[in-house]
Amino acid sequence: MNAEPSLLTFALPEKIHSRHNDRQAIVYVRQSTVRQVEHNRESTLLQYALADRAFRLGWRRDQITVIDDDLGRSGASALDRPGFQRLVAEVGLGHVGMVIGIEVSRLARSCRDWHQLLEMCALFDTLIGDADGIYDPSTYNDRLLLGLKGTMSEAELHILKARMHEGRKAKARRGELILGLPRGYVLKPSGEVALDPDEGVQRVIRLVFTLFEKRRSISGVLRYLVDHDIALPDRIRSGPEKGDVCWNRPNTATLGDMLRHPGYAGAYVFGRRRHDGRLRVPGKPHSGRRFVRDPQKWMVLHQSALPAYIDWQTYERNQELMAANRSRYTGVPRGGAALLGGLISCGVCGRKMVTGYNDDGREARYSCSYEATTYGGPRCQSISARPVDTCVTALMLEALSPSAIDVSLQVAEDIELERQQLHEGWKQRLERADYETALARRRYEAVDPDNRLVARTLERDWEAALATKQALADDHQRALARQPERLTAQEKDAVRQLAEDVPSLWKAQSTTSRDRQTIARMMLDRVVIRVFGETERAEIKCHWAGGIVTTHPIIRTVRRFEQLEHHDEILDRIAVLRAEGATARQIAEDLNAKGWTPAKKPMFDALIVQKLLVRKGLGKKRPIWSGNVPRWNDDEVTLQEFSEQLGVHRQTAYGWLRRGKLKGRVAKVGAQRIWLVSLSHASTGIRTGESS
Repeated sequence: MNAEPSLLTFALPEKIHSRHNDRQAIVYVRQSTVRQVEHNRESTLLQYALADRAFRLGWRRDQITVIDDDLGRSGASALDRPGFQRLVAEVGLGHVGMVIGIEVSRLARSCRDWHQLLEMCALFDTLIGDADGIYDPSTYNDRLLLGLKGTMSEAELHILKARMHEGRKAKARRGELILGLPRGYVLKPSGEVALDPDEGVQRVIRLVFTLFEKRRSISGVLRYLVDHDIALPDRIRSGPEKGDVCWNRPNTATLGDMLRHPGYAGAYVFGRRRHDGRLRVPGKPHSGRRFVRDPQKWMVLHQSALPAYIDWQTYERNQELMAANRSRYTGVPRGGAALLGGLISCGVCGRKMVTGYNDDGREARYSCSYEATTYGGPRCQSISARPVDTCVTALMLEALSPSAIDVSLQVAEDIELERQQLHEGWKQRLERADYETALARRRYEAVDPDNRLVARTLERDWEAALATKQALADDHQRALARQPERLTAQEKDAVRQLAEDVPSLWKAQSTTSRDRQTIARMMLDRVVIRVFGETERAEIKCHWAGGIVTTHPIIRTVRRFEQLEHHDEILDRIAVLRAEGATARQIAEDLNAKGWTPAKKPMFDALIVQKLLVRKGLGKKRPIWSGNVPRWNDDEVTLQEFSEQLGVHRQTAYGWLRRGKLKGRVAKVGAQRIWLVSLSHASTGIRTGESS
């Protein structure tokens, strides 16, 4: 006779009472994987048979609840187990008198989840039963035994996982563990990895890497694919159509995965992803993984182990370029007036300087505002982009001159190669459409004409294939109409003519700001700027590609004459020349000959000298005419009168006039030119400007 009934009979008076039998008994059933559910059916039947045991222990059939929601789910965590969560909720509501499972490992393989259940059962007077007996979590001895069983269950899972993981790593070290192949690869029946046999698939994969090398950003590759209606290929990985080629819309995430995958460079890799518990999202047990970008930290790296689309050097260059495209690096060219946006570093603190635009984006400025924006401190320095860009442009053109022809011819060859690739792609797509149409036709002709159910379906498939072929042919014709098949002789002559004069090519209307910025990024690693106080003097250090560093002084524009480093000497020189009887024009020529510059202009002129003479007390201020200015109507006022009525500075009003917020005309009074504005238009323009 089995000894189990005697043990249970001995345990019943001590642990199972009427207060337990008055509540329901929950039988918890779980298997870790779907494969276990399908093949280990005896274990599942044993767990369902626990309902009969609960009946023998005194619970009625209607009081026994079987929870089997977690069949096929791992017990390592409670996050992805709705059945276990339901069990804990019922215990917490006081509805459960006993929880019974075949063993502790069925309930939980995590000490955290197991002890949470023990706390709830002890608090709400719920018993726990398994194949060995009945336990009361509120008593110390049973609590100690249950805790030991939970620890052993978790340790068992750890040992199993460690053994399996070591086996996977051993297989990966041999390069035999194939967990999944990127698009463009197939696994042969022999277990060998090969390039996709479909030439169209290979062409698109190679095109992605070629485009990234030219456009230097994922978004640039995406725009090209979308503009030319090019889809990304893949193989269906499951279902009745497993292994067939499917074409999907390109997107940023897919392109990024392709460019970062070392398999395209012929490398077998294992251990690129690591688990970080800090990144885990509640409710998503497989989250929290991050990619390790440093190849030296990958567990396994076998180069030249797979057929490659690119070489390893190209792969490393792509990773460096994608890293440089992040916000804290130089980034890709974004257009705009500034030539060196993203390349400028502060010579004071060493941080990256940001590019700002004003005056409708036509004027750029490089500023180091990290301290100001982050800590509310003073701004390091700021400088107009114009003198910096002018100096760097001259240096770049000087460096480009010897190789101008070679660069231009290479560009022409690249354009021709790109067009050939596009035409080859269209040719393969048309061939594929012809094949699909012929296949649909053969299927339709092979069917029995009397079998109309099948014949009608095949006829519709044939018609759909014909429509797809015609639409593709129309798209091809439109693509041919948009661009010539190859460079004409006139185009080649124009390229050679421009190549002989690099400055003309740089200033050509066909050369965009983005093109100039791209050239700057190819030639320069960074440019360090240091402004000497509030003076007009500044210094730039150009860190060229290849490691050469050159230093160049520049002169920047300043707001006030007093900011000039030699302003006292300039005033003294003006006074000396004036005492000698020199005119304002002669004084300006003398100052320019000495290499001095004014505050806001590149050279001195007579008007600037006259203003300085007035400041020095050696001349008289020119009158601002008002009443004697001829006017067309009473609505017109001078710019001086207008600024006085608004209570703003005359230069502010002149700035509105220069930017188009005001409209006016110039009236000549003697040798002077006086601006006149209309009050009615001025009020409307100022309101519009303020609202904008």
